[in-house]
Amino acid sequence: MITGRDRTRDGEDRMPLPRSFFDRPVLDVAPDLLGQRLVRTTPEGRIELRITEVEAYAGETDPGSHAYKGPTRRNASMFGPPGHAYVYFIYGMWWSLNLVCGPEGQASGVLLRGGEILSGTEQARERRPKAKKDTELAKGPARLATALAVDRELNGTDLCTRDGAAPLRVFAGDGVPAESVRSGPRTGVGGEGAHRPWRFWADGDPTVSPYRPHQPRRRSRALDAKQPEV
Repeated sequence: MITGRDRTRDGEDRMPLPRSFFDRPVLDVAPDLLGQRLVRTTPEGRIELRITEVEAYAGETDPGSHAYKGPTRRNASMFGPPGHAYVYFIYGMWWSLNLVCGPEGQASGVLLRGGEILSGTEQARERRPKAKKDTELAKGPARLATALAVDRELNGTDLCTRDGAAPLRVFAGDGVPAESVRSGPRTGVGGEGAHRPWRFWADGDPTVSPYRPHQPRRRSRALDAKQPEV
């Protein structure tokens, strides 16, 4: 049996996106991820999400990136290989899911900011009971990670494996036509990287999160103490 095969809701066999898809410049990968399918496998079942909003982060050349000042224990997954997950904790409360891309050793990644739950909606709703509509289940990076039960255990997960039991993989979707792809500044990024138009989204999609400019936060020692190393 070929364990790498995955079956769609219509009974069609498919294989995960190859590593070569991710082994490209981050500004090429990011818009190409729109419309692709992220499949999360949990003990409770599977959730499939259509990616509708992303942000690109270019590592050591990008002041907005966690890897801007070089490798640390927290950002080690960003340095490759491509086609793996980088999961981090933010504000002492939320997890965020990034897909690593580019050549190994040159940190870059794409933050998943929004998506449409295609299957496994009931499971996602159990984790996001306050969502008023299904379109809000994964509308924003923290909501997306919560709906998909993403946490530190998925940091470094291979997204391209042919192991059908893998917890997180990415499959080809219908994509988003170039004329429907929009771009603009990244949400919440300040400083030198504030105005780079590296946020990409599917125009008019209700699962895309609202843009918010950077607002400096005052962090307390207590809040920092809550944040685990990733």
